[in-house]
Amino acid sequence: MNPALTTTVDAIVTALEHGEIQWARTALSARRVLLDQVHANTARFAQQWVDTAAAIKQLPPDSSLLGEEWVSGPYSLLTATTALAESLLALEQGRSPIDGYPVHAAPGNRTAVAVFPHGLFDTLLLNGFHAEVWSRPGVDADTLRARAGLGQRTPTATGGVGVVLGAGNIFSIAPLDVLYQLYAYNRVVVLKLNPLTDPLLPVFEKIFAPLIERGFLRLVTGGPEVGSALVHHPGVSAVHMTGSAVTHDAIVFGTGAEGARNQAAGTPVLDKPITSELGGVSPTIVAPGRWSDADLRYQAEHLATQRLHNNGYNCVAAQVAVIPADWPQKHRFLGELRAALERAPQRPAYYPGSGNRLADACAAYPQAQRIGARVLIEGITPDRGEPLLHTEYFAPVLGVLELPGAAEEFLDHAVRVCNEEIEGTLGVNLIAHPATIRELGDRFDKAVAALGYGTVAINAWTGLGYLTARATWGAFPGHVLADIQSGIGVVHNGLLIADTERTVVRGPFRPAPRSVLHGEFALSPKPPWFVTNRTGTTTLRRLTGFAHKPGFSSLPGIFASALRG
Repeated sequence: MNPALTTTVDAIVTALEHGEIQWARTALSARRVLLDQVHANTARFAQQWVDTAAAIKQLPPDSSLLGEEWVSGPYSLLTATTALAESLLALEQGRSPIDGYPVHAAPGNRTAVAVFPHGLFDTLLLNGFHAEVWSRPGVDADTLRARAGLGQRTPTATGGVGVVLGAGNIFSIAPLDVLYQLYAYNRVVVLKLNPLTDPLLPVFEKIFAPLIERGFLRLVTGGPEVGSALVHHPGVSAVHMTGSAVTHDAIVFGTGAEGARNQAAGTPVLDKPITSELGGVSPTIVAPGRWSDADLRYQAEHLATQRLHNNGYNCVAAQVAVIPADWPQKHRFLGELRAALERAPQRPAYYPGSGNRLADACAAYPQAQRIGARVLIEGITPDRGEPLLHTEYFAPVLGVLELPGAAEEFLDHAVRVCNEEIEGTLGVNLIAHPATIRELGDRFDKAVAALGYGTVAINAWTGLGYLTARATWGAFPGHVLADIQSGIGVVHNGLLIADTERTVVRGPFRPAPRSVLHGEFALSPKPPWFVTNRTGTTTLRRLTGFAHKPGFSSLPGIFASALRG
């Protein structure tokens, strides 16, 4: 190893070891103040954050897509710091962080904590959307209450020095991962930025200045050699990464033939705990039903958003649409889907290797349809031989998998295929008409419980689970290093709930006012994160300001922009 790099890494880890001593001495009230300071700094430098993100992603200043950077950037950090600060306050006062949140039984001997909406403002701003965190089977409500708080229940028992290897696609991932290491695992942190995000270093240094100045956090840049030196340093106790399974395996087992032998033998070269969020192939199940023309158009735009948000460079971007082969409206829905993919704003392919991955998909499927810079592939089959089912293309590629049967048979078949034939367990979307859900009854609830995914979204996008600060985000539990799939562990989880299994998100099938006219008591218009929303940037910028300082006076401007969208 480069001697200069060794010296630098030694100095970073030594400084953080001293910082750990101070962290152990920092009372919960002072830790909460630090969160408040980070919150204030996030708001202060939010515009600089978004401007820098836009430059990285080659988006012009007037792009309608800049709303993505507001909501998946500063908004996410603002809501996370708020949620964690409230959890620390509860612990200071001798309460559980989940006190005051509705708790009820969930299918399969699980316990659910209703984490969204939380308060009047949530109900007003995203009316009709809901999120629950489900426990693992056998965990009761009393146990959840008693264990909520994780590392902050014993703040003097610190967890050493952790390394976070940052992501390069969504720019709040690394900051949120830093907070989780500090507050859930109670360990000080060095964040190694993904080189793509190096221009954000000055912004993050300003936002996290209170933690950096106290010695609880260090930010570094550099290539793989820096990351390797950090994760293998003897003073580092744990590692968290976001990326691909290929990158994970290279870090844990090594590369080339030696890495393959290590993985086959189950002998990692990185012999310390590692948690991870690694994406995969995310499916969207479309249940059959009797849909209006407006329903077909809206849900086609919904599915297009699930694929095209951030141009498909999301770990949870929908890659496979699982639709009913016998659905009388199948062809009309596919026609609307093609139109939605064409109608969505074009954008630069900023993420490295995107063009090659797009070309690989077209080479694997001669029937691939080019829709501008996007690719739609029909006629795929439900088995492991299908590249679309086990290769995360991380590009605007969407496949269509048709399965036979009426609603009950189709849903059972779709759940089995998603669980057994599709790579990854990070998130699954399920779109179903309210009448279909009622007709299926318990069968629908059992299907939701049977889906082995870390986030299940019903008539919503799993990305909303990412944006919900008090929800968990991560793979379905049970993966091991040698078969990592979508990773190990969770992040976000603002209530610091232990023994979690998944987040379940629900939304309205239709936007307002059609939702109300058809008996759904949901007042939300087309969501501002839809790629076809014309005022998404304005709405989400205003929503970010609201996350900093909530107040009734801000609501009219948010509502007016949302309705125009």
